[in-house]
Amino acid sequence: MSKILPALLLAVMLLHLIRPIGLPGLKRRADFWKIAVVAIVLMMLTVLIRP
Repeated sequence: MSKILPALLLAVMLLHLIRPIGLPGLKRRADFWKIAVVAIVLMMLTVLIRP
């Protein structure tokens, strides 16, 4: 899971640069950094949850 999550989020960031997703807060191409912030937080949570 910890290796799939970064790859999935990186793919979402690349897709957002090509065509914005359109969710609230993600309407412009320049908003891809918000996905990166969420990715960092999710990876930190996975590290904390790991046994």
